[in-house]
Amino acid sequence: MKRFLLAMALLAAPLPAQPSQDPNEQIQKLVTVKYIDPLSLRNLLGNFGVDIRVDSHVRVVALIGPRNRVTTAEDAIKQLDIPAAAQKDIELAVYFVVASDQPNLTGNPIPQDLQSTVATLKTTFPFKAYLLLDALSLRARSGVGAESTGQLSGGRLTTFKVNSASLEADGSMIRLDHLHAGLRIPVSLGAGKGNTYMDTGISTEVVDVKEGQKLVVGRSSLDGPEKAMFLILIAKVIN
Repeated sequence: MKRFLLAMALLAAPLPAQPSQDPNEQIQKLVTVKYIDPLSLRNLLGNFGVDIRVDSHVRVVALIGPRNRVTTAEDAIKQLDIPAAAQKDIELAVYFVVASDQPNLTGNPIPQDLQSTVATLKTTFPFKAYLLLDALSLRARSGVGAESTGQLSGGRLTTFKVNSASLEADGSMIRLDHLHAGLRIPVSLGAGKGNTYMDTGISTEVVDVKEGQKLVVGRSSLDGPEKAMFLILIAKVIN
């Protein structure tokens, strides 16, 4: 019984206080990074009041300075050293729809997927005929640009280009920077002088489009006001 009481007394006795660490004590610490480039940390961590030495080959950052500042810098490295989110591909398709009152309009029937969009156009632009001139598609990695070109009869070219396609942070919208889509029509310079090209189409600084939305980017005149070209854009995110 006495042994039991002695054991209980020992368990109840307070533990000896641990010596507190001096926050201003000069220490050295090695921190290994897995995902971020160690060299990119040098300028950032310089604001933490610690001496930094980096070895990119073994992916190690050495921190030297007061204990409290080294600890703060180490916590910052852990917050930054995380796997980057996987980039997604963005697939873009643009449809060149020509509308006119002229009876000799050439082109292909409007695809079924675009019938409702063209029906809406007809309520505002009552041309007699709507036909599909061409369709171009391209795939771009998020944050990167791309372009595509098609060839029509008579040496005409269709062009489609974006400088950058990116997915907004909330994933609800796709942003296209410096979009251009249109026609390049050859123009003769005269006998023996070859041809040049006349560019017509639509250019925009920024276009925001929801995934799967059929967006009419704009209208461009062809051969005067009696003939027009509409650009219909569809964007999709490829996981």
